[in-house]
Amino acid sequence: MLFSISWRNVWRNKLRSTVIIIALALGICAGVFSSAFFKGLAIQRIDKVIKTEISHIQIHLPEYRQANDISKFIPDANSVAAKVSEFPEVIGVSNRITIFSMIASAETASGVKISGITPENERVVSNLYSKLIEGNYFEEKRRNPIIIGRKLADKLNVKLGSKVVLTLQDIDNNITAGAFRIVGIFNTENNIFDESNVFVLDRNIRRLMNLPENASHEIAILADNNENVPGIQDKIKKEFSELEVMSWLELSPEMSYLNEAMDLMMYIFIIIILFALLFGIINTMLMAVLERVKEIGMLMAIGMNKLRVFMMIVIETILLALTGGVFGIILGTLVSKYFETHKIDLTVWGDAYSDIGYGSFTYTSLDTSLLINVTILVILTGILASLYPAYKALKNDPADALRTE
Repeated sequence: MLFSISWRNVWRNKLRSTVIIIALALGICAGVFSSAFFKGLAIQRIDKVIKTEISHIQIHLPEYRQANDISKFIPDANSVAAKVSEFPEVIGVSNRITIFSMIASAETASGVKISGITPENERVVSNLYSKLIEGNYFEEKRRNPIIIGRKLADKLNVKLGSKVVLTLQDIDNNITAGAFRIVGIFNTENNIFDESNVFVLDRNIRRLMNLPENASHEIAILADNNENVPGIQDKIKKEFSELEVMSWLELSPEMSYLNEAMDLMMYIFIIIILFALLFGIINTMLMAVLERVKEIGMLMAIGMNKLRVFMMIVIETILLALTGGVFGIILGTLVSKYFETHKIDLTVWGDAYSDIGYGSFTYTSLDTSLLINVTILVILTGILASLYPAYKALKNDPADALRTE
């Protein structure tokens, strides 16, 4: 009975109700789409960190990461990699020789991280090969090939085929250098990574550093999905207790913070929207109550108790908020689902996004739990918005209300 009366009351003034429903729908739609957009940005960044920069898991000697001491290498990295690759959840394993040193062109020099890799293994663990914009991924048989980032190439003022010199320290603390020829230039749309990383063949950097044949500083592992990473990490720790085994969340803790911060920001944004709309709903319902002073007084005079009057106003407000909220959620879901498969072009702010590691394009990612929580928040907003108008309705004296014109 109360629901039927409340629903009819919502549409007593069709124009006013339609305006507030449209305002609610547009506000909720904007909140849902914005949440899906920022969630998509976070997922894109995390995916790039895993598949391009660090992989799911890395193995080192404990002393290596503390001071980047190149003499602290895994002596039999090949056997460790072979054992790990047998795990069913592991897609690929790649040994790396890593050293922080200098790269120089004819004009200038820069500090970089040099990674010595085996291309066929690295191709499975990292998607760097797909980021090449010039040249090839160590496919030509050339002496001392090197791949560098576009940002570093611009800084050194070099191009494909140019010669650069790597100056580094070997494991005996002797300074050595080698000339390398640029065979590829990559662009990951992360300016910091592109400017500070270069890749060479394992055998070439091994020779310069006098590193033993099977030794490596780092073993990178790519899992079949993020959920299996903790299990793989535990298995490796049990198998090789003397080694340091770290997941991508431990290697890049800011990514964990980013994911949590994005979730928190989404709800704060939606709550701000609902808080702004709250006053519009209160205003609408207050006008509806003041227009029906005589009617409410009559209902109270013929025996409707105050609780039922209060509930009528509350239900009416919730129905008004829920109608606009549901339309907004449906519209926001449709827009977000569309942009899950159609990229959003951010090239206008491309350089700004690249400076913090994001790409020029992104896709939305809609979380089902978000829609459920938004629906609950809309209902709560309706309840809060109904309290003052319902209170005003209860303050009416039936005798005075019946004399109201």
